[in-house]
Amino acid sequence: MKLNTNPCDIVRQLASTSAVVLFSTSGDCMCTVAKRLLFGLGVAPVTIELDRHVDGLDIQAGLFQLTAEVADGRQPILAVFVGGKFLGGIETLMACHINGTLVPLLKDAGALWL
Repeated sequence: MKLNTNPCDIVRQLASTSAVVLFSTSGDCMCTVAKRLLFGLGVAPVTIELDRHVDGLDIQAGLFQLTAEVADGRQPILAVFVGGKFLGGIETLMACHINGTLVPLLKDAGALWL
């Protein structure tokens, strides 16, 4: 079903459907890395594949608008949302894991209970 709303609203709506949402394209190896990391921590993210979604182009436009400021104008290939808020791409996800801030973020979003 095609959503009739502006691109940013589509992204916000989809990003709030789960504690962790990944926007990517099918077959993206960085999405596989992110999912393995999250599954290893006990989190099952929702993955939205832009090239397979009926609103894929609108979602991609909304992602660019919402993340351009945070991502320094670059469109992240993988966009990670935690608790409905844009975290970043794969680099940010991995940096948060390495520096120890990822698990507290996941707990605050309700993705982890331990």
